[in-house]
Amino acid sequence: MSEAIHPAAIHHLPGFITAPGQSDWLLTAVAIFLIVAIFALGTLYLRLHSLPEVMAHKTNKIQLELVAVLALLSLLTHNNLLWGAALLLALIDLPDFSSPLSSIAGSLEKIAGKVTGEPPVAEKAVTEAEAAAAEPQFQPRALPIEPSTEGKA
Repeated sequence: MSEAIHPAAIHHLPGFITAPGQSDWLLTAVAIFLIVAIFALGTLYLRLHSLPEVMAHKTNKIQLELVAVLALLSLLTHNNLLWGAALLLALIDLPDFSSPLSSIAGSLEKIAGKVTGEPPVAEKAVTEAEAAAAEPQFQPRALPIEPSTEGKA
């Protein structure tokens, strides 16, 4: 076969044009670049999408769970309004209502005599001698007859 160039062809071909039967290096480079770019953009998208959840880790547990659910729903439904709501909820510091309410409930249980959390202890019979030894003896103090004048001018 003759290696002569056709007279109608240009004499200088660009470097990305290959001879028949050889691999196309430009197609290979573009394919690798596209695969890397798709993975990079996907990673950036997922990191941006999880931003409200990362911000909500500083808050209480209930707020973190709400933000996580909103972010996941917005990721699955492609609803940007849910992502915006998750971001706003992560930025706002909600007060902790559960701690005071659980403290009030515990106090009411103690008042009502329903102590929870501790197993009942079997009461042992206490003799009068042990009870007398356990009770502190009351010692009356003598009260001063005259009021103190310290600190008065």
